[in-house]
Amino acid sequence: MVAQTSQLAVALRPRAFVRVSGPDAEDYLQRMVSNDVEALSAGDACDALLLTPKARLIATMRIWRRGEDDFLLLTEPELGDAVEAELRKMRFAAKCEIEPEQHTSAIVFGGDEGIPTADYGGPAREVLDAGLEPTLAETDLERLRIEAGTPRYGHELDDQVLPAEAGLDQTHISFTKGCYPGQEPIARLHYRGHVNRQLRVLAVDSASPGDEIEFRGKSVGRVTSAVHGLALAYVRKEVPDDAELSVGDATARLHLPSARP
Repeated sequence: MVAQTSQLAVALRPRAFVRVSGPDAEDYLQRMVSNDVEALSAGDACDALLLTPKARLIATMRIWRRGEDDFLLLTEPELGDAVEAELRKMRFAAKCEIEPEQHTSAIVFGGDEGIPTADYGGPAREVLDAGLEPTLAETDLERLRIEAGTPRYGHELDDQVLPAEAGLDQTHISFTKGCYPGQEPIARLHYRGHVNRQLRVLAVDSASPGDEIEFRGKSVGRVTSAVHGLALAYVRKEVPDDAELSVGDATARLHLPSARP
């Protein structure tokens, strides 16, 4: 694997890992997370959310089915303990083991091995324990994430953000699977309600997290992440796609995110 990917673009990806394994692992995860784990074949992966009963976000994750009764949950470094604790707390009589694992992770662009990811706007895979040397800096990966409109915990995501505001209802949630914590408010908003703001990509020369966004003299949002020339921000839905916005002294426009593969 190392020889095959060594000439491709590689970026390190800090992660925490939690293993769920045993005869009830599939059933338990199906009842606990927002996406359809039962639909995964061995080797497949899906994005999912771990939520409170009121649909507050505990963690985002990618679930990789390594075998019939063996699942690896990949989450943000600061969320590993919370994922493990929540799954242990709710396990009750389910026959499954929940334990942390240690791995290294890298995002490889253009390779054909590893776990597919759509977080960076182009063909990419997350490769574990390959010992790859990075060819892209952390700032390069951050630019690709922002351009793709992918939210990140601690920046765009916390326990106050509705999943639909961040677009996670399109990528991390199944509306056809059975019950899980938070399903009722998620479904109610999806079928009967609407969000007042959405995560958008901005084209802007200069911006910093926390900067206020104005449209016609009215505050309509706030920047959450920024690199030179681009930013992510929550913007009120009524703002037209062709609007000219102000971020401090800079002019900004809504920018279509790069296509997800």
